[in-house]
Amino acid sequence: MTERTAPTSPTPSDRTVLLRGGEVHSPADPFATAMVVERGHVAWVGSEGAADAFASGADEVLDLEGALVTPAFTDAHVHTTSTGLALTGLDLAGARTLPGALEMVRAHAAMRPAGEVLIGGGWDASRWPEQRHPTRAELDAAAGGRPLCLPRIDVHSAVVSTALLDLVPGITGLDGYHPDEPLTAAAHHAVRAAAHGAISPAQRTAAQRAALARAASLGIGSVHECAGPEISSEDDFLGLLELAADEPGPRVFGYWAELVANAKDAQRIRELGALGAAGDLFVDGSLGSHTACLHQPFADAPHTGTAHLDAAAVAAHVAACTEEGLQAGFHAIGDAALTTVVEGVRAAAEQVGLARVRAARHRVEHVEMLTPEALAAFADLGLTASVQPAFDAAWGGAEGMYAQRLGAERARTLNPYAAMLKAGIPLALGSDSPVTPLDPWGTVRAAAYHRTPEHRVSVRAAFTAHTRGGWRAVGRDDAGTLVPGAPADYAIWQTGELLVQAPDDRVARWSTDPRSGTPGLPDLSPGAQLPVCLRTVVAGRTVHVGPNA
Repeated sequence: MTERTAPTSPTPSDRTVLLRGGEVHSPADPFATAMVVERGHVAWVGSEGAADAFASGADEVLDLEGALVTPAFTDAHVHTTSTGLALTGLDLAGARTLPGALEMVRAHAAMRPAGEVLIGGGWDASRWPEQRHPTRAELDAAAGGRPLCLPRIDVHSAVVSTALLDLVPGITGLDGYHPDEPLTAAAHHAVRAAAHGAISPAQRTAAQRAALARAASLGIGSVHECAGPEISSEDDFLGLLELAADEPGPRVFGYWAELVANAKDAQRIRELGALGAAGDLFVDGSLGSHTACLHQPFADAPHTGTAHLDAAAVAAHVAACTEEGLQAGFHAIGDAALTTVVEGVRAAAEQVGLARVRAARHRVEHVEMLTPEALAAFADLGLTASVQPAFDAAWGGAEGMYAQRLGAERARTLNPYAAMLKAGIPLALGSDSPVTPLDPWGTVRAAAYHRTPEHRVSVRAAFTAHTRGGWRAVGRDDAGTLVPGAPADYAIWQTGELLVQAPDDRVARWSTDPRSGTPGLPDLSPGAQLPVCLRTVVAGRTVHVGPNA
């Protein structure tokens, strides 16, 4: 196999552009109104008066007309093909009832060619008044006897039709097969592979293109694709990297979730074009599907979930990756799963050295049930937490799904972003799209207005974690901010008054004073209109222009 390089460095534009007459969010000059981009990098930021000196040498002068310029967002956890399929196909996230969901399946089936496997997703029975999943008989009727795969919104279980089961020999003998319940574990992975294997290359490319276009339209300049053998396929992964390299759009940083034991395994990860053996390398499952691994049983089920890896496997993977200079990572949600990660990474550090483990910036996805002991260990081990604040917005609160699964007391401990930042844990924000939608400003708002007030962080901290944090998570400290020398990945926004918002009146009060020189950000308080993206630029090349630009 020929080694590939992940397309993280698109060919920069050779044009010089002067942007002026707006607000430029830059730590280099908190009052900047203008910026010069040259050869795909930020060359200068400063005041309107000083901008005159650059006008004659610019190939283009863009009047911002008061618009806001910020670094482009990085979504640190995306499933691109599945996102595109949800955008272009059957997305049940909007279904308000079980009968409504079944009617959406019927309508979708009627529109698709007769021989096509039907794929959807996004359903969440905890939001339906019926409080139950569709039965196989109901799916068979709604799909007209055709193969149908409907992963739950968290993509850790799925309901399927009989016709799809018939395409998977031996399915009833696999772990996670339940005749009258959603499929989990190996059975879920098998039906998912069968369904996605039936997608044509043209369908797959169209879905990927749609997902990247949506990302660009929202001011997202880069995404972290979390792929792996239990999630997608090598063809899907390689096709995405090739598409991102060949067409203008967001950068794609790829991760492949497969265990590494030696140099040969590490080389294979690199040959795929992946930055690391990380992303959704499952230590456990999800809370919604009752597959997160817990220390104590679920409040609404008599078990503690599912463990996919033990501490020894975590240690072996981290040690091998560290030795080979490769980033390692895991998916871990439950408190027991996070304990496993901490014990494994600590054992690896004892083997190869703590300094080397910290320098590798290994990462963990989701990190929801972080105990105080695990939190301290994350900071000590230098682990990056790739988190999704929209999870709390969707399922947090006293009446939310988390409280149903865990009870109110345990649910209140989830996603402790303020404590994580206070401990010095690097955060990278993302969506896990299509689990929750691509929505960067909504993600920042969700972190700043966490349903549990003590877990809230400032808008500025959340914004930084969704811009610079994503770059740091891939080992880049020179990007995600608009300062001279940084890559010219930026977005232009139509927005209202800029503010400096703290999580409450006691925190960072000084920074609301204009004399502090803290750059402002849009008002993200609940109910406020979110900014509208006018233009997205990657490496100095425009990848999206909105209708109002």
